Amino acid sequence: MSRESYWASDPSEVLRVGDGFRLDRVDPRSTPGFEGDKANGRLALAQGAKILSVLQEQLFANSRMGGYERRILLVLQALDTAGKGGIVKHVMGSVDPQGVALTAFKKPTPEELEHDFLWRVEGAVPEPGQIGVFDRSHYEDVLIARVRELAPPEEIERRYGAINEFEARLAASGTTIIKVMLHISADEQKARLQDRLERPEKHWKFNAGDIDERLLREHYMQAFQVAFDRTTVANAPWFVIPADRKWYARLAVQHLLIEALETLDLDWPKADFDIAEQQARLAAS
Repeated sequence: MSRESYWASDPSEVLRVGDGFRLDRVDPRSTPGFEGDKANGRLALAQGAKILSVLQEQLFANSRMGGYERRILLVLQALDTAGKGGIVKHVMGSVDPQGVALTAFKKPTPEELEHDFLWRVEGAVPEPGQIGVFDRSHYEDVLIARVRELAPPEEIERRYGAINEFEARLAASGTTIIKVMLHISADEQKARLQDRLERPEKHWKFNAGDIDERLLREHYMQAFQVAFDRTTVANAPWFVIPADRKWYARLAVQHLLIEALETLDLDWPKADFDIAEQQARLAAS
């Protein structure tokens, strides 16, 4: 059975943020476009992993032959416990790591704070042939910075425009941008935090600050909505993925990546040497 079999609607259409989008109308437990259950989802993820692996290798191979500038940038944004790490492990873990550039943006260092907020992001842009993954990103500077009032309102407004200009430059230089917000419910987030507290092997994942941030959930939802309103453009679309069901979130992100790679019309690069000549040389060696 193909990876398309359980999809009643194209995820890139049903999950895409469009005109009039409202985050508060998205059910975090829903599975938009997918008709199967968890078992079907896991099967589809395994099938998709093989497809994604081949496409990623073709992307990487073309860049090694010179002159190929295409690349993919996957931006992952979410509240704590929504599953960004699971996306990296279960979706990106199925491809050759040499073709993946993962950047997990943390609290800015003193050096980074001396520059404009996009300075450190510019340095993490994936090279041609790579799939870049931002685990959190430049959007932290209009999300947590807005909620926690880490910058004045006029500076936050300036950043929306700067982000649009930055992403437009990336798109113009051959980067396919996929911006994903993993949308987890308050109840599911609470359950996952509780699980981290109850299981010793997960204590390392728990941060007391996660509860402080949780108390500001509604403020973050408002900040996300403003970010969608200000930065949703054709060359850098946002996709909101319900994340209460981990299997669905992983499958949806995988599908978005596969679709983005398929639009590049990839194939294996042609040999730049005489194959018969090299076969003869090898046989005689």
